[in-house]
Amino acid sequence: MANPVLSEKIFRTNQATSASTGTMTVKGTATKSLILILMILAGAMYTWKIAYEAINPASLQPWMWGGVIGGFVVAMIISFKPIWAQYLAPIYAVLEGLFLGAISAVFSQAFAATAPGIVMNATLLTILTAVVMLIIYRTNLIKVDGKFARIMSIAIGAIALYYIVSMVLSLFGVNLTMLHNSGPLSIGISLVIIGVAAFSLLLDYEFIVRASESGAPKYMEWYGAFGLMVTLVWLYLEILKILAKFAGNRE
Repeated sequence: MANPVLSEKIFRTNQATSASTGTMTVKGTATKSLILILMILAGAMYTWKIAYEAINPASLQPWMWGGVIGGFVVAMIISFKPIWAQYLAPIYAVLEGLFLGAISAVFSQAFAATAPGIVMNATLLTILTAVVMLIIYRTNLIKVDGKFARIMSIAIGAIALYYIVSMVLSLFGVNLTMLHNSGPLSIGISLVIIGVAAFSLLLDYEFIVRASESGAPKYMEWYGAFGLMVTLVWLYLEILKILAKFAGNRE
């Protein structure tokens, strides 16, 4: 699978341990996904409240950076130890929520004049995209096979390289304004990334269905839900950024 969290290796490694733990189901994974979404919302509401009540805006920074760094560390642990997902996935959700609430408040305040509903629009577009991709998956409009997974792996790898190169160049003072402003090139890059993130949801759905049908252990419901959250968080952030770019064109 192209999602590095929901990988084929993880699927094979954990498939054989279900006899003593119960088996994974699509319904169970959907329930766990809903729980994680609610925990993300709880964390987001907390930092959103801080952002709008804090006298000193700098007080938001520790929560934002703590959330993103902590979430990344927890995600890496879960990726290597899927059995721990049942304990760590909720922690990941809360940490990501803290980050998302903070960064969403920053965008909301920055674009209050040109895009007053930017956060709500990004949220609704993320939900709509997830639903549309689920319909596409369920109706088999796009065949999620090995060829599709290989194409997605290349695309995700290229995007990861783009992120890394951009970060490294910015550390050395290289001007990357053309890649991050509101120009056509920047918007085009964002559209491509959003497209890849959206199609990654098809791989997430396929993994959950295949693992459930193959009798994966019960704790893999948390792992499947966690992997789906990783993609949804990525998709939301990219949609939020492109809406900000469109708003920048109206200034």
